[in-house]
Amino acid sequence: MDCLWSRDGETTVREVFEELRQRREIAYTTVMSTMDNLHRKDWLARKRQGKAFLYWPTHTREQYSARLMRDALDSGGQSDLVLTHFLEQMSEDERAALRRLAAEEAG
Repeated sequence: MDCLWSRDGETTVREVFEELRQRREIAYTTVMSTMDNLHRKDWLARKRQGKAFLYWPTHTREQYSARLMRDALDSGGQSDLVLTHFLEQMSEDERAALRRLAAEEAG
């Protein structure tokens, strides 16, 4: 997903493969399968262009992170305890930002 978020717009499997190949050994089919799986899970949208597909993220990095947080909250046990432990790990600046957002939501 980082490769896709760092791009401006649509990209192909080949382009993602070439970027990843610069960092590590990886098979083209692995990238293709992963992007297809992300499409089936609605993380990527795609359209056909000739013989290839163009892919792009359906969620921003921030929306993705929020969804992960929601999943963790739903599956992490008692949500009030999960939130308490999460708040304990936040910096004072992050807590202040959260208080501001909560106040805005309360309206």
